[in-house]
Amino acid sequence: MADYEIISERQERVLRYLNEHDIPFTTYNHPEGKTIEEAKRWWKDDGSLHCKNIFMRNHKGDQHYLICFPCDDDLAIHDIEHWLKDVLVGQGMRAPGKLSFASPERMMRYLGLEPGSVSPFGLINDSEHHVILFLDSRLQDAASLSFHPNDCRGTVVISQDAFRQYLASVGNKVEYICTTQS
Repeated sequence: MADYEIISERQERVLRYLNEHDIPFTTYNHPEGKTIEEAKRWWKDDGSLHCKNIFMRNHKGDQHYLICFPCDDDLAIHDIEHWLKDVLVGQGMRAPGKLSFASPERMMRYLGLEPGSVSPFGLINDSEHHVILFLDSRLQDAASLSFHPNDCRGTVVISQDAFRQYLASVGNKVEYICTTQS
């Protein structure tokens, strides 16, 4: 595979943000991988837990959720609705109702991202802290995680401690949920 350089302003912004906040990470670039299957061809065996990220909205369209979980899992929207309802109602918040995938326009508005490049690093563009981030509880057990740097032609590998530092720096609401069935 050829060496790839930083190729987008979105990726540069993520790396600059991490550096400015003294958050350690490693990164590498590769050909485009908009889906997990495409990205798997380019991921290095770096010891990180590679993550899948989906951006959803509630039935009214007035709340948006970024949901991250291990890349080899498939989650049914119906199950996500139940998990989010349990978490949110348990905190005295309203249930999300029926969920659907957010449109590319909503994704751009709230995360500054295009489909295929969604990651928690999009939260740096959410200055109003509108998006609620839900992380699969198994992500807490991984020594390091990997995500697109807001561009599907790159991967950022970040330790658990550094990821928590990142989450604290962006300030969005973060919840861990169990996405596996007992």
